[in-house]
Amino acid sequence: MCLAIPSKIVEMDDSKAVIDVDGVRRECSLLMIEDPKIGDYVIVHAGFAIQKIDESAALESLQIMKDMVAQLEGS
Repeated sequence: MCLAIPSKIVEMDDSKAVIDVDGVRRECSLLMIEDPKIGDYVIVHAGFAIQKIDESAALESLQIMKDMVAQLEGS
């Protein structure tokens, strides 16, 4: 099973990007998406950005994940 976490592109160099999720940064390939830009949110799988995602949907998904973690930590 794979959990897709929306990630924001914060740096780009040709076909590679640095993505950020809540302060955690990683590199990924941009070869599978069209016209990536800094500030775009993407879904990353196995080191490749595979889909762009709307910013509002990305932020909503991230908030839901944070809420789930908070509930688990409170149990």
